[in-house]
Amino acid sequence: MKREQVLQAIQSLHELFIALGDDKFDTSKKNRFTQDEFNDFSLLIQQQKNFNGWFIEENVRKAILELAFMIEPDKVDEWIQHFSFSENPVRVLIIMAGNIPLVGFHDLLCVILSGNKAIVKLSSEDSTLLPKLITWLVTIHPVLEDVISIEFGLIKNIEAVIATGSDNANLHFEKYFGHVPRLFRKNRTSIALLTGSESKEQLHLLGSDIFSYFGKGCRNVTFILLPIEFNLDVFFEAIVPYGEIIHNKKYGNNYDYNRAIHLLNQENVLDNNFVLLKESSLLFSPIAMIHFHRYSTIEEVETILELNKENIQVVIGTNYVPFGNSQKPVLSDFADGINTMQWLEKLT
Repeated sequence: MKREQVLQAIQSLHELFIALGDDKFDTSKKNRFTQDEFNDFSLLIQQQKNFNGWFIEENVRKAILELAFMIEPDKVDEWIQHFSFSENPVRVLIIMAGNIPLVGFHDLLCVILSGNKAIVKLSSEDSTLLPKLITWLVTIHPVLEDVISIEFGLIKNIEAVIATGSDNANLHFEKYFGHVPRLFRKNRTSIALLTGSESKEQLHLLGSDIFSYFGKGCRNVTFILLPIEFNLDVFFEAIVPYGEIIHNKKYGNNYDYNRAIHLLNQENVLDNNFVLLKESSLLFSPIAMIHFHRYSTIEEVETILELNKENIQVVIGTNYVPFGNSQKPVLSDFADGINTMQWLEKLT
């Protein structure tokens, strides 16, 4: 298999992702998928919430559209120039997470663009959409049949592993795959750094960083650093448009539970009827809650960032990732800051 063949397949997937993300079959284009295929995919997207209550249609289409922007052909062509293509393919097992739709796609992309073979182990939380996408892709690009496979149960003959899971899951990964080259990722979260000079629009966009995918991604903001004098009423006002999130049953249950626990324990929290704010030094916060810490000096901020760098995926702020962009990763945004492509190159 040649890289050009993989690129052709990625281009086909890009066209499909654009259509599915926009929920629009453009009859004026020479599509590589039929109207019936588009309708089947669209129906499956609508059904995702039946398999996973967090995967509402809006979020699934959002995830697909962000992936479409990521794999625009020109971007992929330029990006891969920095990496070699293996002439001796390695069987790489990808153990995918299931916290947000298609969250393991970037790892799959890296494996096949590096010339290796992807053996996919799906999460039970996200087990229907990717198989259908792969089946469709292999149908129109048969060369990929020996390059991508989804396997269940005991998986043998693995030469390398990429796995994403909780800290506890990583203990099991190490036990079973400690004998092969491995890239294990643990729990991370994202934070926002406010200076007090942010506009209402920037604070509104921060709401997207917090509430996209109900806050379940490692790129979602769960902790905010803000100046001592910062008026949180301004923040609450800016995020009011996200209030409809409370009507999702699973999110609403988390909000009710955390609110009740803190009331019973007589802990101080701020409440705007759809999210709780709690002053805490802990970066990780429960669903429907945001932790915040008031800082007095920039040196204090730098110390916090340094001490927690192993737990931070993204920093949102004026001099960091722009507000509203935490869930818009580009090809070079590698999870945990580990360059997956360079790691794959070392395998051969």
